[in-house]
Amino acid sequence: MTAGSSNSRLRVNPIACKAHGVCIELLPELIGSDPWGYPVVSGHLVPNRLMDHAKRAVEACPTIALLLEEVPQTPTSGRS
Repeated sequence: MTAGSSNSRLRVNPIACKAHGVCIELLPELIGSDPWGYPVVSGHLVPNRLMDHAKRAVEACPTIALLLEEVPQTPTSGRS
């Protein structure tokens, strides 16, 4: 994990998403849109400085299609 990053990432359920665009408006730093207005997320970890905004975008999604999921931390080789 890099400094300043959480252990969470955004994910979009494409079946549930109806392209309302609320998440794109609330979190343009991490969510873009495709040509049809559907959200596109990178899959990168959410920076700590944007975690509150990411949570707000997830809560505001009218179709519950935006998710914030915990990413399991992988052990670093050579450390005990």
